[in-house]
Amino acid sequence: MSSTAAPAAEVELTIGGMTCASCAARVEKKLNRMDGVTATVNYATERARVSYEDGIRVADLIATVEKTGYTAEEPAPPEQEPSPEAPREDPELASLRERLTVSAVLALPVVLLAMVPSLQFDNWQWLSLTFAAPVVVWGGLPFHRATFTNARHGTATMDTLISVGTLAAFGWSVWALFWGHAGMPGMRHGFDLTVSRGEASSTIYLEVAAGVVTFILLGRYLEARAKRRSGAALRALMELGARDVSVLRDGREVRVPVADLKVGDRFVVRPGEKVATDGTVVEGASAVDASMLTGESVPVDVTVGDAVTGATVNAGGRLVVEASRVGADTQLARMAKLVEDAQNGKAEAQRLADRISAVFVPAVLLIAVATFGVWLGMTDELTAAFTAAVAVLIIACPCALGLATPTALMVGTGRGAQLGILIKGPEVLESTRRVDTVVLDKTGTVTTGRMTLQEVYAAAGADEKQVLRLAGALEHASEHPIARAVATGAEERVGVPLPSVDGFENLAGLGVRGTVDGHEVLVGRARLLDEAGVALPDELVALRTRAEAEGRTAVAVAWDGVARGVVTVADAVKETSAEAVRELRALGLTPVLLTGDNRTVAESVARRVGIDDEFVFAEVLPQDKVEVIKRLQAEGRTVAMVGDGVNDAAALAVADLGLAMGTGTDAAIEAGDLTLVRGDLRVAADAIRLSRRTLATIKGNLVWAFGYNVAALPLAAAGLLNPMIAGAAMAFSSLFVVTNSLRLRAFR
Repeated sequence: MSSTAAPAAEVELTIGGMTCASCAARVEKKLNRMDGVTATVNYATERARVSYEDGIRVADLIATVEKTGYTAEEPAPPEQEPSPEAPREDPELASLRERLTVSAVLALPVVLLAMVPSLQFDNWQWLSLTFAAPVVVWGGLPFHRATFTNARHGTATMDTLISVGTLAAFGWSVWALFWGHAGMPGMRHGFDLTVSRGEASSTIYLEVAAGVVTFILLGRYLEARAKRRSGAALRALMELGARDVSVLRDGREVRVPVADLKVGDRFVVRPGEKVATDGTVVEGASAVDASMLTGESVPVDVTVGDAVTGATVNAGGRLVVEASRVGADTQLARMAKLVEDAQNGKAEAQRLADRISAVFVPAVLLIAVATFGVWLGMTDELTAAFTAAVAVLIIACPCALGLATPTALMVGTGRGAQLGILIKGPEVLESTRRVDTVVLDKTGTVTTGRMTLQEVYAAAGADEKQVLRLAGALEHASEHPIARAVATGAEERVGVPLPSVDGFENLAGLGVRGTVDGHEVLVGRARLLDEAGVALPDELVALRTRAEAEGRTAVAVAWDGVARGVVTVADAVKETSAEAVRELRALGLTPVLLTGDNRTVAESVARRVGIDDEFVFAEVLPQDKVEVIKRLQAEGRTVAMVGDGVNDAAALAVADLGLAMGTGTDAAIEAGDLTLVRGDLRVAADAIRLSRRTLATIKGNLVWAFGYNVAALPLAAAGLLNPMIAGAAMAFSSLFVVTNSLRLRAFR
């Protein structure tokens, strides 16, 4: 991963009037011809992401798009967008549905009359003309309008193929009816799945013109609906947040829009309400349901001092939260931005498809002309030559090429967001396919990142509960992480309030001493007891030695001049880490443990989660983590790195694939390619599986789209496809690609 200098400015434009991948390619090409401009245009999202240098105005970018024959505007700011409660009818969908409905009603009798000779009464052809004309002229108007606009700019798109093909079929039919023999009463017309062969002046193609327009409209309508469904996860994510909030002002609750919240404001969250923005609990205790953000189904307990995330739901008691992030800085807003950026990007395979689409349409026009000429020269049958040429025009539309990547990306990244997996861009998908080694940072990734009480051992004649009660009371007065672990563990296990301490004394590097319930208590290293003239019995020495060999820290406890017990603390391994390592192995990855801890601790953790000792890198300084990644890469490995801390950021950036735990620091999240919103290592395996599945879907779509065109063009040119069947097949091709992408919504 390499970093590049940021552009002077970046803007996202909504592009209107695009009907196919060729349109997107044209707009992108025109924008990129401007000096100092780099643009990516996505047909599926109808967005252009444009980076531009100083001296260029957004108005100049919009003007360039408009000169190309399309519309462009900056998206409305969030506060101007309608609320989710407001009815939102998509104008494009409504227009397409209207045209499709009218065209289908009118085209059906035209197709039936042409295909079933027994239905053909005297002068049936004139009724067909009456019904077909509105379908071709009004139903196909979007195609004709786009073709005219493109022609003015000297270019051609998929619409050109549809418009030229249907107008040619309709024009031929009108000529045959008015100036040929097709308009005579009693004329009968057969239907063939291949090219028509017959007297040119008595052959009509009204069913082809009306049927193709209707099939293409059906394909466009279903495609538009599917595109909206594929982007539904992102829209749902952006609408998760609360709309208003009860802010504490001068001791009173005031209901204000969330947009008015400022950092430092304190607000109330009642049971069942959404947390308005990211913040810290300053009053109350509750359980928070974060399933809509992280995919984690179990509510998380929070109390004073705990962080909460905007859009999560308060499932228990009343909370007062102090806002720490608002607006675009919140986790929800950043998640939405990451997902949107990923959906607007392009995989390398799609860039190839775009380049092919840009030259495909002119090539097809030439093939259609050549088909007409060859058929006419070889058979001297004008009707057959015309039918084959029209079939070539109609079946060749490579709409599916333009949809292959964007739809799969939209669905895959959207589904990932629902599961707490944020994919930064399409190029990340290629990395997940190649990765064969995954480096796991120990602290905070494999382990919880905080010391917790493990075991309590009592010497002969002592009581474990008493050992823990006195040790916990004394350690409660200390701020040391080990002391906090002992105190917290004691509070949880003893079950009664810990006694108070008199004469507390902190002995740096050794431990603590004080008086608890009239007993002179010592808690700390064995050396502390030695200096006080207290000997550890052999049984406690053996327990301490075993604990330290297993990577735990042993703390000796004595009172009234006698050693009474040993308690051990350690950075606890997360319950799910061992299962996560098994899942990563099942994906063909070699897990590696990386830590700054000593080798004894590292190997103990590695054994508990199932990582081989040879793949444990211990006592690694933060600045040396990058060197470990580079060393593995030098061995020919493609390396993924999972981390959560500031000291992991550089390693995440150097790795071929960086997976940042969303529970970690902003620096780590910024450096990663994939962000795992939940602090569960199993999500890393899910993220790689989802990325690989999305990439496989993209490749499957592209294989279908390329294969369809490669196979269909020769069939059409050979006269083996009726133009109407070609139109239906072309519409099905686009629909297949979108539907195939939508299967990613079922990813678990």
